[in-house]
Amino acid sequence: MNGLYRAVIRGVGSYLPETRLTNVEIEQMVETSDEWIRTRTGIAERRIAGPDEATSDFAYFAAKAALDDAGLSPEDVDLIIVATETPDYLLPPVACQVQARLGCRNIGAFDLHATCAGFLSALQVAEQFVKSGVHEHVLIVGADTLSRFTDYTDRGTCILFADGAGAFVVSRGEEQSGEGVIATTIHADGTYFHNLYIPGGGSRTPYGEGAKAKIVMDGRKIFKLAVNVMASTVEELLEKTGRKKDEIDWLIPHQANQRIIDAVAESLDFPPEKVVSTIQNIGNNSSATIPIAVDTAIRDGRIRRGDLLMLVAFGGGLVWGGAMVAY
Repeated sequence: MNGLYRAVIRGVGSYLPETRLTNVEIEQMVETSDEWIRTRTGIAERRIAGPDEATSDFAYFAAKAALDDAGLSPEDVDLIIVATETPDYLLPPVACQVQARLGCRNIGAFDLHATCAGFLSALQVAEQFVKSGVHEHVLIVGADTLSRFTDYTDRGTCILFADGAGAFVVSRGEEQSGEGVIATTIHADGTYFHNLYIPGGGSRTPYGEGAKAKIVMDGRKIFKLAVNVMASTVEELLEKTGRKKDEIDWLIPHQANQRIIDAVAESLDFPPEKVVSTIQNIGNNSSATIPIAVDTAIRDGRIRRGDLLMLVAFGGGLVWGGAMVAY
């Protein structure tokens, strides 16, 4: 049945915790200022998990919103994939918690571990299941609680990271319809591993053995890498599909830093008014940034059915990828 179907985005949803961490509050934690943070990141505030909230909570609410948007019930879902770096527990998968909480059938449910490019990796996996005819409706979620792994004594990282979740329902559509996922691509280069990672908490340096289970990042190195790989991914997808840059209605990059977003658009000579940015009041919530940005732009009327979207992301690993989607 391969080639008979197109993977279409039937529903979109997102969820953000209510707690806000402002730049003024961060000024009380480290030597910095609101002006310094805004200038270097574009961020004014971040959404942060409350003491009783965790990744599976955000994932559940985003998933429920996406199903409601799709007009589907949990019983319709054939597979759940959650992209996350910050599960509630080392095991079991967050996806299993979402499956149980939604009340889905005993379907497959697994987590995907690809940092900030995780959601686009999940989209590519879902695309293959749907295009091949194996599944009709795949629920994919990007959800992270980075605040629990942020070092609030490190002004280079604590100004960036936040929490939240976003979700798509990827469903079977007709190939000839022209809508849906047109092309995807993912890449990795592990030689840049130590430029962005959490050195403690895993099997090499477990908790309780002096491990620092907090994010460590070489900001300058990551900035250059991010701009280069996201711009090259856009060019790759355009070449792969034979599309022209001016056909893209919206460029939706990973919301890591406004300066990175601006640099990617500039390197592509892409109009800034056609770039979706949500980072100012949300921050960088890892695998959740792209689905949150898509959902936000749909709800405020920017993205409409029929628009051509270019989604692109990078993350620690180094991993990166993209997707061209006719919404």
